[in-house]
Amino acid sequence: MSADNAMEIQRAAEARRRGLRRIDLRRLGRAALLGPGTRARLPGAIEHLIKVHRARHPQAGPDAVETLRRAYVLAESSHRGQTRKSGDPYITHPLAVTLILAELGAETTTLTASLLHDTVEDTDVTLDQVRNEFGSEVTYLVDGVTKLEKVDHGAAAEPETFRKMLVATGSDVRVMSIKLADRLHNVRTLGVMRPDKQARIAKVTRDVLIPLAERLGVQALKTELEDRVFAILHPAEYARTQAMIAANAEQPDLLAAIAEDLRKVLREADIAAEVAIRPRHAVSVHRLLLKRGGAELGGGDFGRLLVLVGEDADCYAVLGELHTCFTPVIAEFKDFIAAPKFNLYQSLHTAVADDRGRIAEVLVRTRQMHRVAEAGVIALGDPHTAAEHLQSADGTPPPATSGAGRTAAGSAAAEAWGKVDPTQPGWLARLLEWQREAPDPDTFWSALRDDLAQDREITVFTAEGGDASGTIRLPAGASCVDAAYAVHGEGGRRCIGVRVNGRLAPLGTRLRDGDSLQLLLDDAAASRPAAEWLEHATTPAARIAITRWLAEHPAPVDDDQPAAAPAARPTRAASSAPAAQPVAVADLPGAAVRLARCCTPVPPDAVTGFVIRGGAVTVHRVECPSTARMTAAGRTSVPVGWRDVTPAGGYRATVLAEALSRPRLLADLTEVIATEGVGIVSAAVEPPQEHRVRHTYTVELPDPQALAALMRAMRAVPGVYDVYRARPAVTACRS
Repeated sequence: MSADNAMEIQRAAEARRRGLRRIDLRRLGRAALLGPGTRARLPGAIEHLIKVHRARHPQAGPDAVETLRRAYVLAESSHRGQTRKSGDPYITHPLAVTLILAELGAETTTLTASLLHDTVEDTDVTLDQVRNEFGSEVTYLVDGVTKLEKVDHGAAAEPETFRKMLVATGSDVRVMSIKLADRLHNVRTLGVMRPDKQARIAKVTRDVLIPLAERLGVQALKTELEDRVFAILHPAEYARTQAMIAANAEQPDLLAAIAEDLRKVLREADIAAEVAIRPRHAVSVHRLLLKRGGAELGGGDFGRLLVLVGEDADCYAVLGELHTCFTPVIAEFKDFIAAPKFNLYQSLHTAVADDRGRIAEVLVRTRQMHRVAEAGVIALGDPHTAAEHLQSADGTPPPATSGAGRTAAGSAAAEAWGKVDPTQPGWLARLLEWQREAPDPDTFWSALRDDLAQDREITVFTAEGGDASGTIRLPAGASCVDAAYAVHGEGGRRCIGVRVNGRLAPLGTRLRDGDSLQLLLDDAAASRPAAEWLEHATTPAARIAITRWLAEHPAPVDDDQPAAAPAARPTRAASSAPAAQPVAVADLPGAAVRLARCCTPVPPDAVTGFVIRGGAVTVHRVECPSTARMTAAGRTSVPVGWRDVTPAGGYRATVLAEALSRPRLLADLTEVIATEGVGIVSAAVEPPQEHRVRHTYTVELPDPQALAALMRAMRAVPGVYDVYRARPAVTACRS
């Protein structure tokens, strides 16, 4: 049995379980040409289309039917004589595409444009004709899905066509709805093409169209596209997965028993709900198999239970009964009602075990949520109105909204769906932004695939940029570099530091959902992105901006080499003369005492001593790693105390300052040190890392009290965020 036949049998079985009559699109297509039709009577080929449309939209009146009839007549007459590679009359294709959209709940305008979507591209019909017959709205949708000619664009025709469609989708998401249905029917009929062409179309579908279907929430299209692409690109794995599904179908249905128990629980709780078994499709089973490391799947793994209720509150009531009467698998619980996905998806996800230890995954949602979960933006109707959103629970349609009322209606729709405006999803706005900066078709095509591969979004809170509520949406895995460019555009290059959740963090830090972010910017005009930012950036907007800026502003030859620190001029000569009396005294008569240079102890530091060669005692701070290392080696410590005396050369201490790299930082720090009357014995500047730099100073203090004052003064220097005493590497303790 071929993979295509197996899929058709599976779809037919699912249709029978749902009580749906299977639709023969080819029969409808032939009837479109052969069946009688007059102005007073609908052509036989679209009778089913009208029936489905009215079932989804009871308010569709005679005007809607007449519009669809005229669109069909124009499409049939313009495509007459054309055939598909399968030999079927060409009209079967736009009719099939329109029927797919009708079953998903598309409104009249979308169906009209779908019937006409190939007329301008493949026939003599012009956009002006479409506009005169059906208006500017239908014309916009038809133009949006019309391909660019290869004669004019050559190899760039496909990426530029997708760019054109995405730009059109930015104004009306129904453009992409038609394209997705068009691709689904084309993929259904790929069997008549050469294997290499099948593979090429399947790969583009996998990399671009399926992610777009996911982002638009059209799960019904996405799942079938996934299975058909899987069968083409991985026939052996597909066949094995189908065999597993078929073998499980012959076993006792574990989920049916749990579903019946759940129905009983909900009846006793007086919760009106429908409980159904939702089989997993082939790709879903395959992914679960990979997730389990190839382990054998159980009967409950081939499907999930779906609970449909009337109101949002009922969802949580069902959840309470589930977690009370069954044993919940807490790690599997997700609340996508309180926090909808970026594609409008809302549902409660959980998993429970019955008293026999059988586990079932459960989805709980309202019927309206289910409609949107299946059809996504297609279920919303005209995205510029709230008509589909605000329909009352009893099915009564609200008043039509058009023209000036669209803005208010769109706002109401956004509020009804978790503050997400279906006309301007965040991912689409970002995509439209960066595509303008990618004039090269190859750059656009590769960046588009990378962008669409990021299939989750996170929300980051920021005190600057973003929307009025102080939030920005980024793809999961985005870094602080991505956030800087998302908030400031080209100005992201001025970012020299960032605080994540109140703490300084490297620019390469990967952000998590709910993080708070504060970007630190340099006002200097010479600010530039570092080449290593490309390693941190994941969004096309950031990568394109960084790459272009680096290409337009090549770095100087020695730009990557750290500048040599100028010799610091001490306020007075550092005296190396020994103190007349030792500053520290060891409890070892006659022993010479030396202060260790690794930790530079200063009164009143807690110190200890160790005898070294020659009988001298070296004094270390108690927290010095050398202290721990010698103690672990069995060396006996010597008690040491401070004398109330200042050595002739003053106290030496090593101080480190961490700061955001900027011009004149070294000069400002040395000036502050000099102002405090402290001499600099040595200074070192480490190479900048992600615009952060560390300065190390060994200084001579006139008295121990000068150390605290010095550190306070250094912290006050602009850009300095931490000053601390030398902390030798922890690895020293293990040497």
